[in-house]
Amino acid sequence: MRVYLEFTGCRLNQSEIETLARQFASAGHTIVASADEADLCVVNTCAVTNEAGRSSRNIIRRLNRANTAARIVATGCYAELAPQTVAALPGVRGVIGNLDKDRLVPIVLGEGVPAQAYDREPLEREPLPGALGRTRAFVKAQDGCNNRCTFCVTTIARGPGRSRPLADVVHEVQALVAAGYREAVLTGVHLGSYGHDLGLADGLPRLVHALLEHTDVPRLRLSSLEPWDLSPNFFELWENPRLCRHLHLPLQSGCDATLRRMARRTSQASFRALIEAARAAIPDLAVSTDVIAGFPGETDAEFETSFGFVRELDFMKLHVFRYSKRPGTAAARMAGHVAEEIKKARSARLLALSDEGAQRFARRFVGQSVTVLWEQVSGATPDGFVNSGLTDHYVRVELVAPEALTNTISTVYGAGLHGGVLSAALYPSSAAN
Repeated sequence: MRVYLEFTGCRLNQSEIETLARQFASAGHTIVASADEADLCVVNTCAVTNEAGRSSRNIIRRLNRANTAARIVATGCYAELAPQTVAALPGVRGVIGNLDKDRLVPIVLGEGVPAQAYDREPLEREPLPGALGRTRAFVKAQDGCNNRCTFCVTTIARGPGRSRPLADVVHEVQALVAAGYREAVLTGVHLGSYGHDLGLADGLPRLVHALLEHTDVPRLRLSSLEPWDLSPNFFELWENPRLCRHLHLPLQSGCDATLRRMARRTSQASFRALIEAARAAIPDLAVSTDVIAGFPGETDAEFETSFGFVRELDFMKLHVFRYSKRPGTAAARMAGHVAEEIKKARSARLLALSDEGAQRFARRFVGQSVTVLWEQVSGATPDGFVNSGLTDHYVRVELVAPEALTNTISTVYGAGLHGGVLSAALYPSSAAN
């Protein structure tokens, strides 16, 4: 059978779709690059905002238009929250909720094969068609969340926090290294709570230490971490240079009053102290965050307080979301919902601030040496291939070189900044101008 897989939403969804691809391949099926080639299409949906739900529906409709003969199976958060709506979409022949996602392949194949048959990472792991090859892999370490942030529908869609056994994560990462991958990204809904359900208060530090100690992965990156899960000594892990110098710490608002309505377990004071500790411990640390514009009850004064705090902390990137009312959440029942035009205006100001921060952070590497994992060739010039990759701080770099450098790590010289992308040279002498 020919299988096409697609996802929308977060890195966890990407990790899951890559796992499903490996499971189908292990069962003897072929992963194809487009829906019009497929007998089966699997879509991992998202519901974090109304727009994400709309995008999920549009993907399913697009796949059906591309190939009316293919069966479509939907899973993920939107499929979990709106199964009847999804089941009624054209071409959909199955809707599988998040709690059954790990069993999706045997369910679809109807073979009664236990999911455990696919738990072990095959050493010959082929990248998804159209993916960036064996450069960066997303590894799911944890799922679900026990927090009750008032705006978040993910807790409803994903269920309580659940951690994979540490040994399984270590085994998967080492198998990825054997397959040629150069970077592993640990993902989870609430990654900072890793191990709590297993009785490990220090579960995430223990997992990171084990991965650095017992695998040969050249670069290890952590995805989003809630600020209240981290203590100052957590940052001692970055004494190991293989741990990428990038932290994504969701703030959501820089105003204490708004944070209380969100039921976020942080404040201006505690968040500022955490950022200061992280930057003191990790040189050239890149810190990105999430911010919601127009949360219910957010007055002009609250927004200005939040905006000022975000500007003070000088993030290298902001992921900006206009508040979206999600059924079943406490925030949806709150008074004081903000008009859409006001949310758009606030979002625009935050996005402009994000662009400024990204430019400012990347500019510090002009005239400096940077180490880059090259992901792909994005073009060609008379002088050679345009190689594109990322530093461990998540700064995009381009280098024109005589050869394709894909899936190699090398140190280059930051020669200039163009549109937020750091242009590099092989030698400082070639970057004089």
